[in-house]
Amino acid sequence: MMDESAELAVSITQIVQRLKGTHLHSQLEKQAKECLHKPEIKLDTLKDDVRRLLKASGITCLLLPPGHPRAPPEHTKEPLEYMRKAQVNWEKRILKSLNSMCTELGIPLAWKRPVPEQKELANKWNEMGTDEPDLSKFRPVYAPKDFLEVLVGLRNPNNERSEDLTVRSHWGLIQVSLNVRDIPQMREMYPELGLTYGQLGIDDHTHVPPDLFESEHIHIGKKVVSEQDSAAAQQYSRQGCPTGLRAQLWSLILNTTNDPEDITHYEQLKARVINHDLLVDNLIYKDVKLTASNDDYYFVFEDYLYQVLLCFSRDTAVLEHFSYNSATPPKSCIQNKSGSEQCAMVYPPNGVIPFHGFSMYVAPLCFLYNEPSKLYRVFREMYIRYLFRLHSISSHPSGIVSLCLQFERLLQTHLPQLFYHLREIGAQPLRIAFKWIVRAFSGYLSTDQLLLLWDRILGYDSLEIVAVLAAAVFAFRAENLMEVTSLASAEAVLADLSTLKVMPLLQIFLFATSV
Repeated sequence: MMDESAELAVSITQIVQRLKGTHLHSQLEKQAKECLHKPEIKLDTLKDDVRRLLKASGITCLLLPPGHPRAPPEHTKEPLEYMRKAQVNWEKRILKSLNSMCTELGIPLAWKRPVPEQKELANKWNEMGTDEPDLSKFRPVYAPKDFLEVLVGLRNPNNERSEDLTVRSHWGLIQVSLNVRDIPQMREMYPELGLTYGQLGIDDHTHVPPDLFESEHIHIGKKVVSEQDSAAAQQYSRQGCPTGLRAQLWSLILNTTNDPEDITHYEQLKARVINHDLLVDNLIYKDVKLTASNDDYYFVFEDYLYQVLLCFSRDTAVLEHFSYNSATPPKSCIQNKSGSEQCAMVYPPNGVIPFHGFSMYVAPLCFLYNEPSKLYRVFREMYIRYLFRLHSISSHPSGIVSLCLQFERLLQTHLPQLFYHLREIGAQPLRIAFKWIVRAFSGYLSTDQLLLLWDRILGYDSLEIVAVLAAAVFAFRAENLMEVTSLASAEAVLADLSTLKVMPLLQIFLFATSV
């Protein structure tokens, strides 16, 4: 354990590091020099006074690293209190919406299926898409635009009157201060995306002929797969995965298997779906019908989507990710025992209430895996590593708040005239881009381009590239956007992204932008 003096020194060092380079730091430095000449400031008791102030303010507690013995458990999940409160309030709102629907429709959250219904479902398990249940009364618990309004309302109470928030930060919708990378820092983070590197998904602009690069890249990929080296697979995917190797490489990066134990687990989840009906099943059916079933790329996978998502909702193994997720699993009363705490159970069993567009997290993976148990394992791992961050309020660098802020900062810094123009006509860029970001572009890009983007998410172990691409799309369409006069016309310019090529956009934006 650190003694108190050492702990104080660490805390002060961390505070100084965080403040360095800010307007507040220079103000504090100036005031500190002035204070030294005041008679009420006594140098011999200064250290004790600082220690007492830090302890009273709780700042030392906030700065303790997550693994520190005195760090509160909730700080491991989310160190910022206002983020934790916002997430809790959002969870209450979602649960209230679910319970209200339950009451309005007069149906329970879960019930055991009658035996004939169980047999019928088991028989049509592989063709659930042909079933047309009446979903007219069901509505999504929330849509991305509802979530965006919550993020727009986020405020750090400690920064409300701070001069450290610049005028430029008020241009955007996200009004909290988090550390996000600028383009020079991104160039260091993503060197493999540089103009001199070979990339799958790029036809020219490199010093290596595309055919030669692709041939050599496939050769290396086969070697990585044969050696079953997860770290090498992750590094390799930064330059894109060949279509024929992608499924194996992603499984290697995610450490997913399809052992007999995995197949058994999937069959157990399937049995739970057949035995019990859940209210959220209808939300899943509805979402697939509203999204993937109407998508030119994904409608053929409707049966797979039902199978994977219904099993996912029953999988209690998913609950493990709440140990590092800012969210907590929702609890509800499954049986009508009003007022009884004993009936408060995690619902749905995996702790994840699906929202409008949720099924699109699974859809792209259907192109890679045609065995349901394997598809399921890869999706579950993708979700608990990355995708949950797109609908949880946190300060994590890959969290949705950071991604939105990253997107706005990139546009404000490198396309200030465009940002200002769109803002002035009531077409805040984030209102257009949010739906892309929250779904990691699934359903917006053509599938081959989306998979190239997701290669880089796995390769760099970060969702940050999603925000960068969103900014790059605006940069690519900047000339047309400067001529629009309303939100509707701006949305029309950006309505179809299916012809975009991801890698040239990212490379040009990151490495051809003047900084």
